[in-house]
Amino acid sequence: MYRFWILIIALSGVISCSNKGSDPAGDAPSNLTLQITEKEAGSGTYIFEAKADNALSYEINFGNNQKEVSKTGKVEYTYPIAGKYTVTATARSANGITISKTEELEFSRPEKLVWADEFNVPGGLDSKKWTHEIGNGENGWGNAEKQYYTDRSANSYISDGTLKIKLIKENYEGYGYTSARIVTRGKFDFTYGRVEIRAKVPVGKGTWPAGWLLGSNYQTKIWPACGEIDILEHVGKQLNTIHGTLHYPEHHGENATTKTTELATATTNFHVYSVDWNKDEIIFKVDGKAYHTFKSSPQYPFHHDFFIILNMAMGGYFGGDVDPSINEAIYEIDYVRVYQ
Repeated sequence: MYRFWILIIALSGVISCSNKGSDPAGDAPSNLTLQITEKEAGSGTYIFEAKADNALSYEINFGNNQKEVSKTGKVEYTYPIAGKYTVTATARSANGITISKTEELEFSRPEKLVWADEFNVPGGLDSKKWTHEIGNGENGWGNAEKQYYTDRSANSYISDGTLKIKLIKENYEGYGYTSARIVTRGKFDFTYGRVEIRAKVPVGKGTWPAGWLLGSNYQTKIWPACGEIDILEHVGKQLNTIHGTLHYPEHHGENATTKTTELATATTNFHVYSVDWNKDEIIFKVDGKAYHTFKSSPQYPFHHDFFIILNMAMGGYFGGDVDPSINEAIYEIDYVRVYQ
């Protein structure tokens, strides 16, 4: 990370000539220096000032397919997203001779916690943050799931500093299982950020716990046009396999854009499942280690408000066959945090 620093790069030699033949003495640029100053910590705005003897003009390549030519060598540029960038300063003489230098710049924008639920207060969920969705949806929310979602304390409650979403085998409203599905829709909808879910998933064939984001415009842009970002999915038939998935037009259901990672202690220990989401990419991580990077662009439906969903389904197209001996299973969430 470079904050309020000045990097002086001295350069001599390394001359490339754009015209052939002998070079008149003193015509080549020399003694190139580059001063890089961040205007304000975390702002992403940098002042680049290149200087060299015998230089007519300068070009600063910012390392992200953007560059600027300057007579004075002084330019200002704001990086749209944090990251590592290879910056190249080039000095050019009147007869086209150039010298240049490449250096790495790392810009890290301070993040702010904009929303969180730590699940530290025993009892029911915070109604200012969450809403229960009730029922089985249309055909098990489109997935042929076997559970009925309730707002009963038996299916979702906070104790010992964690939220428990509890699947119970019981006859209820015509279904063989009950569980819970909670959403932040209308209470916290957001565009871009880093979302963290610290959780422990259950054992059991047929169980399907998830933590995900759905486009807030889903009522007018019918799924998958609204977009879906699945931060965490685990199905009991694939023990300790974590799925990070994106659903969007022409890439949804079995044709979704997905990758997996193996996590031997997914059902025994808590892990942090996260997604870094910005206009250029969506990065899925477990405990800070990336395993799936999606390059985004305006053509994809990932540039508007989404909301958070936590749920545990049973069976369905993805959950698969159900072990009839499972009487209950608990999906445990320590916290959900959103940074921007």
